[in-house]
Amino acid sequence: MASNFVKELEWRGMLHDAMPGTEEYLMEGMQSAYVGIDPTADSLHIGHLVGVMMLRHFQLAGHKPIALVGGATGMIGDPSGKSSERNLLDEATLRHNQEALKNQLSRFLDFESDADNAAVLVNNYDWMKGFSFLDFIRDVGKHITVNYMMAKDSVKKRLSAEAKEGMSFTEFTYQLVQGYDFLHLFRTHNCTLQMGGSDQWGNITTGTELIRRIGGGKGYALTCPLITKADGSKFGKTESGNVWLDAERTSPYKFYQYWLNTSDADAEKYIKIFTFLSKQEIEHLVAEHSQAPHLRLLQKKLAEEITEMVHSKEELENAMKASEILFGKSTSQDLKALNEKTFLDIFEGVPQAQVPMASLEGGLDMIAALSAQTGFLGSNGEARRELKQNSISVNKEKVQEDYLIGREDLINGKFVLLQRGKKNYFVLTVTE
Repeated sequence: MASNFVKELEWRGMLHDAMPGTEEYLMEGMQSAYVGIDPTADSLHIGHLVGVMMLRHFQLAGHKPIALVGGATGMIGDPSGKSSERNLLDEATLRHNQEALKNQLSRFLDFESDADNAAVLVNNYDWMKGFSFLDFIRDVGKHITVNYMMAKDSVKKRLSAEAKEGMSFTEFTYQLVQGYDFLHLFRTHNCTLQMGGSDQWGNITTGTELIRRIGGGKGYALTCPLITKADGSKFGKTESGNVWLDAERTSPYKFYQYWLNTSDADAEKYIKIFTFLSKQEIEHLVAEHSQAPHLRLLQKKLAEEITEMVHSKEELENAMKASEILFGKSTSQDLKALNEKTFLDIFEGVPQAQVPMASLEGGLDMIAALSAQTGFLGSNGEARRELKQNSISVNKEKVQEDYLIGREDLINGKFVLLQRGKKNYFVLTVTE
């Protein structure tokens, strides 16, 4: 017997709206549901994660999840909440992106087992590419009136007086194409539920309408709230852009830091949405956190759970070690264990200077390293003073004026970390 999927979403704050009868229908036995994922990049970002978590909960509740890569719809651009159309992708790029996304999704969903509810990955390009325009408007278009399509919020917003640009016919047809996906999956995979963000409600219900009018069946719709941050800024974005699941695009260290830096209000909300901790565990954590907010227990647990899930236990441990580096609890060994990307992420924005490798051959003296060659400190006199006061470190270890920086001090073969006191860092980049 399936567990109650809708109730699970409800207590986690992941339910925005569901068509009447959805909860009862899902309790009747194993059902299939899909979530659409945009394949315009070869990685998911954390904005996609809510939909993925919904699919995972759906599978855990005993149902069959379908991840639909929107190869065809990705070529059009969804008007919901967007003010302009997106670029069209060629098929080779789409296929590459699809494979990369499946890899990431398999960290959450079980595609491989023999279980009846093993996950399935489909691409709507496969059934849309051979569909001629005439066939589409004859077989699908005639069943939905323009009045019905115009009444959708996503269309209304784009046609309103405030909208800067109008809406192209291509985008207007988007809801028909997405609606047809639902009908196609209803016919081929017995899929009776589509899930998505609350901005997708109009597109999803167009699908249930097509299933009723053309398929003679019943489809259901369920949406989750759009994730927001308590301060009103956009969830999933940093100054440098999206927070990606791909380690090459967003290092595990930066990924971990993103969650670690969430506010108390957001951490309490996110830990329900982005982890699989039970209600009891979360309530216990929230109570503990409220006793001593400065310890940031919620943020730490959230960051640990999600970093391990997206990356691995090993990457989580590396990210945690890297996070300690700025707070003075680490050694030169810890620094030397960092890869270049993580090192640069940690010391992003720290002043840097380049010195040639040749200057390290006989050893670079500390006065040159601190002042003459780098400008880290204002003058040679200041450099001498700071060294006498024992406030200068090389790679986290205190040094005196007679210390010489050599090749053995290089982190990743090219960096040396200088530090004055606890908080003033400077990076020497050694060039060939």
